[in-house]
Amino acid sequence: MRPRYRVVASLSRLHHNHRTFLTSPSSSDEGFDFIFYMTNKAKSINKALNDAVPLCKNPLVLKIREAMRYSLLSHGKRVRPVLCLAACELVGGHESTAMPAACAVEMIHASSLIQDDLPCMDDESLRRGKPTNHKIFGEDISILTADAFLALSVEHTVAATSKDVSPARVMRAVLEMMKAVGTEGLVAGQAADLAGEGKCFEDNEVSLEDLEFIHIHKTAALLEAAAVMGGIMGGGSDEEIESLRRYARCVGLMFQVVDDVLDVTKSSEELGKTAGKDVIAGKLTYPKVMGVERSKEYAKRLRREARVHLQMFDSDKVAPLLSLADYIVQRLN
Repeated sequence: MRPRYRVVASLSRLHHNHRTFLTSPSSSDEGFDFIFYMTNKAKSINKALNDAVPLCKNPLVLKIREAMRYSLLSHGKRVRPVLCLAACELVGGHESTAMPAACAVEMIHASSLIQDDLPCMDDESLRRGKPTNHKIFGEDISILTADAFLALSVEHTVAATSKDVSPARVMRAVLEMMKAVGTEGLVAGQAADLAGEGKCFEDNEVSLEDLEFIHIHKTAALLEAAAVMGGIMGGGSDEEIESLRRYARCVGLMFQVVDDVLDVTKSSEELGKTAGKDVIAGKLTYPKVMGVERSKEYAKRLRREARVHLQMFDSDKVAPLLSLADYIVQRLN
């Protein structure tokens, strides 16, 4: 079996290295209108998500569907499904081929946010600028909603993917997605995140490796799965899929580094969720371990490494993924 994760841009190396890793956009993505690209992709994704979770007349099911739509159709950035679609198109596939998989990834992301926000987890009351799911529907319905998303993600990928995609490719994509959810992904990351609360880096209660484990599993795993699923659905070669995996692994870790920095540098209004919550909870974060400025340096280094993993692809087709990495490291919420 291949190791699911390998340390990327080792934190321990950066810990002893004070150089700043700056990355400027390459010529391959100069002039690419990423905002236009993201806006159009988000419109297609939002329509597909809306169609995937319709309301129904059965009153016993209706409340769950309403709770699902409340979280799924909120104003998210859609980074994961866009990544899935961009990866599919990069290897020669069509957007429609990967759209069910892209929706499935967003369903899992919605499920994870609902669970993260529960009182027994991060106890969050605000998400994307509005009350969290359990504040509106109650903890019981929210838990069932998160479960429903996990089931629907598999069902939708299998049932809605074009018959032109071989069953073997669909199965491979589903397996990739499910690995990202369980003890090789989200579940392991969340458990480690909870276990790390209140522990002190200075007293050697936790290490840089512990911090990296949390965020590679809790955040990077699903982003990696999104890119790999897109590559699989698009018919990419094993070499292309592995390059996408390594790129997305860097991007996923970078996403969390930036998220941790924003938590301590932005307001709740800017973030759409409670700012400073990680500090209050004593969570293990990059700014806590490395400081804000060196966390920013690390994010820039990850961006540089992400771009390296895309060098094998056609420069005209790779602009969306190069720009996505830039967007993530420069985002403000």
